Amino acid sequence: MRTDYHNHLELGTLELDYLMKFIDEAKLKKIDHFGISEHAYHFYQTKDILSNPWVDARRYYDMKDYVDLFKLAWKNDIDVKMSIEMDYTPGKHNEMEKFISSYDFDYVIGSIHWVGDFGIDLAEFRDEWDKRDLHDTYTKYYDQVITLAQSNLFDIIGHIDLVKIFKYIPEDEEFLLHQFDRATTALANSKTCVEISTAGLRKPIGKLYPDPRLLQMCFDKNIPIVLSSDAHRPQDVGADFEQAIDLAKSVGYKTLMTFEKGERKEVPLG
Repeated sequence: MRTDYHNHLELGTLELDYLMKFIDEAKLKKIDHFGISEHAYHFYQTKDILSNPWVDARRYYDMKDYVDLFKLAWKNDIDVKMSIEMDYTPGKHNEMEKFISSYDFDYVIGSIHWVGDFGIDLAEFRDEWDKRDLHDTYTKYYDQVITLAQSNLFDIIGHIDLVKIFKYIPEDEEFLLHQFDRATTALANSKTCVEISTAGLRKPIGKLYPDPRLLQMCFDKNIPIVLSSDAHRPQDVGADFEQAIDLAKSVGYKTLMTFEKGERKEVPLG
C-alpha cells in the first residue's frame, strides 16, 4: 500500500475542480490513501497560535470553507482524507489542542518551520543562515521536535529534518547524530509517526527527508512511517515514491501506517 498524506491546495483554490487534479494524479500514481493537509496558518482560526508578519500576510482562509470542500468531495464519493499541517508552536499547546479537537480530521501533521522568528525554509530568510550559529539553530530545532513529540498532539511529524533544506549541515557528525538520537527517543515515546518525504528532492538539498541515519534510528526504535510528497502542485503528488520506498526498505521497514478519522492501521509497504 502507498500513502500520500501531505499535500497542499494553497497555489490554487479551495474548490472541488482543483482538488480533483490532485485526486486524479494520486490515482495515476496508484496512491491508496490520499490526503490534503493545508497549512494551518492560512486560516483565520489559528491567529492565536502563530502570528508574525510573514504568516499574517498569508492568512486568508476560513475553516468552514475548507471543511465544506471535503464534505462536498465525500458527498460525491471521492476518497480523500482531511488533515491540517500545523506549525508546532512552543507555549501554545492549549491553543493547538483546542483547534485540532474542533475539527474531525483524519490525522494531523505537526511541522517545524520556525526557530523563534527565523523561518528556516523560507527563501526570504536564507541569508540568516550565514548570520546564525549553526549548532545553536540545530539544537533549538531539535528541541522543538522533542517537545512536539511530547505534546502528543500530532499523528505525523512533517519532514523531520527540514532544517537541512539549504544544505547548512553541521560537520560535527557526533553532534548531528546526538540530535537525531534525542529526537527519535522522544518520538518513540509518543503516538507520532515519521513521514518519508520526497519534497527534499525538489529543494536545494536534493535529498529525501529524513537522512538515512535518522530513519534507521526511527526503525530501531519502532517509530511507524508514512509516505508523503508534500505536493503543492498536482503533478508532484506521489513524486519519486520508488526512492522513498527503497529508503524505507533499506533500513528495515516492511509496513507503514494509515489513518482514518483518527484511527490508525498498520499495512504492508509496497
